[in-house]
Amino acid sequence: MKCLILAAGYATRLYPLTENFPKPLLPVGDKTILDWLVDDIDTAKVVDEYVVISNHKYASHFEAWAKTKTQKITVVDDGTSSNETRLGAVRDVEFAIEKLGLDDDMLVIAGDNVLDFSLTKFIHYSLDKATSAIMRYYEPDEKKLLKCGVVTIDDNDLVTAMTEKSPTPATHWCCPPFYYYTREDARRVKEGIDMGCGTDAPGSYIAWLATVSDVHAMEMPGKRYDVGNLESYEKVKGEYHGIC
Repeated sequence: MKCLILAAGYATRLYPLTENFPKPLLPVGDKTILDWLVDDIDTAKVVDEYVVISNHKYASHFEAWAKTKTQKITVVDDGTSSNETRLGAVRDVEFAIEKLGLDDDMLVIAGDNVLDFSLTKFIHYSLDKATSAIMRYYEPDEKKLLKCGVVTIDDNDLVTAMTEKSPTPATHWCCPPFYYYTREDARRVKEGIDMGCGTDAPGSYIAWLATVSDVHAMEMPGKRYDVGNLESYEKVKGEYHGIC
């Protein structure tokens, strides 16, 4: 299994901290955000390569970080250098797959969140289902729903519909940016783009995929801390104490 880490954003809401430094390498406690994620995932012993998808501006920072790790980590530079020219998350996944010739099951995650539970639970859930999979959590705040990927599921956790940032969310189930693609579904990313799926939000591919393939949704067993702006970063640093 490969783990693709989406880290090509420019984090403009965190300026000046991220004006010349990538958000995933900001410290939270005694580790960087990316360390928390990779070190946890590695305990499942199923990922044989981590692929950090960066923009050109920050690639050297990730390359330096990769040298400090024992895991096999490949940094892919998508060639963009500004927020205005970014490829978008789905095209970044396509870029990495094609550049490295990847053909495997894939865990695709945002590199700017920390979790108080182990992602190994999601990995095992996905492998047990033997389909592509997402996580879901209940969001009571209707205003926050407007900014999320929202899923509808049946009684067996099967995704029956998913929308990104819909003005009329169908449910209160939100999808955080952590996805599992089977090998077969990972091969369909280009097809999804060609068929018109969105390319900016990472969940847009899954929203399309769920219309042509089975996708299951595990209820998130803990809390996600999203580092979105300076205020949320300070809050995360004060509240986050690692994986329970």
